[in-house]
Amino acid sequence: MLAFIGRSIIQKIITLFFVSVISFLIIHLAPGEPSQVDPLNPKFTPEMVERFRKEFHLDRPLYVQYTYFYRDLFTGKTVSWKDNRPVLKKIWERFKNSLWLFIVGTILTWTLSFPIGIRSAIFRGGFYDRSTTFFSYLLISIPGFFFAYILIIVVVNTCHVPVIGMETFGIGEPPWYRWFMDRIWHLLLPSLLGATAGIAILSRYVRSQMLEVESQDYVRTARAKGLPEEQVHYKHALRNALLPFVTMFGLILPGLIGGSVIIESIFSWPGMGRMAYEAILARDYPIILTVNFVSAVLVLAGTFVSDVLYMVVDPRIRL
Repeated sequence: MLAFIGRSIIQKIITLFFVSVISFLIIHLAPGEPSQVDPLNPKFTPEMVERFRKEFHLDRPLYVQYTYFYRDLFTGKTVSWKDNRPVLKKIWERFKNSLWLFIVGTILTWTLSFPIGIRSAIFRGGFYDRSTTFFSYLLISIPGFFFAYILIIVVVNTCHVPVIGMETFGIGEPPWYRWFMDRIWHLLLPSLLGATAGIAILSRYVRSQMLEVESQDYVRTARAKGLPEEQVHYKHALRNALLPFVTMFGLILPGLIGGSVIIESIFSWPGMGRMAYEAILARDYPIILTVNFVSAVLVLAGTFVSDVLYMVVDPRIRL
């Protein structure tokens, strides 16, 4: 176990290094130069451009720029070209905002998908199975931005409450529970929207996996022995059907960034996805490179967690 963990960590570090190099090269292969941060601004004189290039080492070779960038990043000296704020501090503020959307959306997705998928597999071909299949494909087919606007219109017209942003303007005044409930309300809608497509997709996976496992010989043998149907479904079939989802669980971590861009933009939620999108439009290369690096860290951390969990839950695996 320890040898596997140590070997896996070393492999992940090597992979992370190559990802950082490739990301750095791709950014510099994009059209335009990094020094052209605001070519339409008449106040941005050639002298200012040259001073900007020297300050951020853009006049040096690429490998020197790479070394300086990650040295300054890990020491907290890298700043955003847009507002001159420290990159890590700026990302950490947005990360905390996206984290709440991610946690609530993940809890909704995983707690609702399994009961829906398991019941659909047990009552295969029935009215419940056909209904959930229809609504699952409907939710998968509807674009997220369209469903978001419909949800906002319905909620605002029905409840007459604000839904944009993290909190209602001026709600921070006492009593404190008004502010707390307002934050919960603003968190609920984007989290629910982010969970709808996940519930539709994951419940289909659960259903198909349950149907595959229930056709195995050991499940038929357990049923032939006269065991109760609940024990056959939930003890023998479900435990083995859950194994592939251990791997899937570790791969949801990158959703902290990429899975919330549209939702954060529509609901004006100041999260990491929206920040990355704004950084691309503003050609804020330090933010873009750092977000790419954080995304790679989340992917590798998720795969590592999946490997370890899979070893724990599946005794058939031997190193």
